Amino acid sequence: MVAALLTVVAGALPAAATAAAATTADGPSARPAPKVELVLDVSGSMKTRDIDGQSRMSAAKQAFNDVIDAVPEEVELGIRTLGADYPGEDKARGCKDTRQLYPVGPIDRTEAKTAVATLSPTGWTPIGPALLGAADDLDGDEGGSRRIVLISDGEDTCGPLDPCEVAREIAAKGVDLVIDTLGLVPNAKIRQQLSCIAGATGGTYTAVQHKEDLSDKVKQLVDRAADPVVTPVPVEGAAACADAPKVEPGLYTDRQPLGTHRWYRVDVLPGQELRASVSVAADRPLADDYGVLLRAVTAHGRELVRGSEAGSGRTDVISSGLRHPEREREDADTDKPAATPVCLEVSNSFAPASAKAADASAPGMPLELTVDVVDGPSDASDTAAFGLGRGWWLLGVLVLAGFLGGLIFGWLSRWRFAVWRTH
Repeated sequence: MVAALLTVVAGALPAAATAAAATTADGPSARPAPKVELVLDVSGSMKTRDIDGQSRMSAAKQAFNDVIDAVPEEVELGIRTLGADYPGEDKARGCKDTRQLYPVGPIDRTEAKTAVATLSPTGWTPIGPALLGAADDLDGDEGGSRRIVLISDGEDTCGPLDPCEVAREIAAKGVDLVIDTLGLVPNAKIRQQLSCIAGATGGTYTAVQHKEDLSDKVKQLVDRAADPVVTPVPVEGAAACADAPKVEPGLYTDRQPLGTHRWYRVDVLPGQELRASVSVAADRPLADDYGVLLRAVTAHGRELVRGSEAGSGRTDVISSGLRHPEREREDADTDKPAATPVCLEVSNSFAPASAKAADASAPGMPLELTVDVVDGPSDASDTAAFGLGRGWWLLGVLVLAGFLGGLIFGWLSRWRFAVWRTH
């Protein structure tokens, strides 16, 4: 169990370090070092002894020590606690009980381990305030990837400040900050809250409780850490095509309010093909029967093509994609052909699940837009570029067969009716 906790926490660090190491060799233009802050629940319930015969606190301390030993030099690490200092019953004081145990920066392993050793399960579970504090700890103008890893064994006890709403507010700031959560107790409410926190920022939730799940989780985390990190570019879509921001090929992130439209513009040269996809995360309770539509239209409003929903196997993310080829112009200047502006419209039919949920409609839903422009296909069998292509033959055969079948059926019906009347 301790190994599982260590693996999940440490998995966040190499992924960030890989991105930094890839750019360190570039000299002054290299990206800033990635920052990671570990947020540990030190509330009274962490005394419970149900992790391999140890208390939850002991298991967490051992995992932290191992992570501190293994953290790459490129990563700046910090530690924050919640519920570590106030043991009383005053909720107002207990819900302010969060502090930075070790500042984010180059790690001094001995000093960090000494700080962790002083921790003892004590008080409340102010997850929301702790996340706000961790976001401030990682704030800065130098940029770079930032990650919070939250380890907790219970629900937040400091309402009405909802930690899931806090996570959405953090994500809405447009900073490159991801929150991963680990749950130490197999409880549905805890899982729901921690999953919501992680999902709001594009992070992951992991339940650390069964040894038999360890191999699968380790593999998933290793694969995920090995993937190159692509940071979406923040962009704010317009309410109309005429005001749409121009986007180049790449990955973009935006926030879309419920039931609204977002417009973006892409310039496509003759002979090129526009490929676009959009994913919107359902990070809050929603009414049934919702969907996402992606359309490509001309600057004058004529629809070129509309996307089709793509199943990703997930129920919390709805995706749609499209392809649009811009045909060659025979009379166009081949040296400097003029690009055609194509507007991409993203619309959704989301609605709050209840009147209470309507109060939480802001910020908008997390949206990711992928845009690519490639050389257009030249094969007429590519139906995305040339309509039905060879499918016209099949359509013609079906139409002819239907016509002949109708004639034969009509003739037989008239013949049977005539025979019936003669009898």
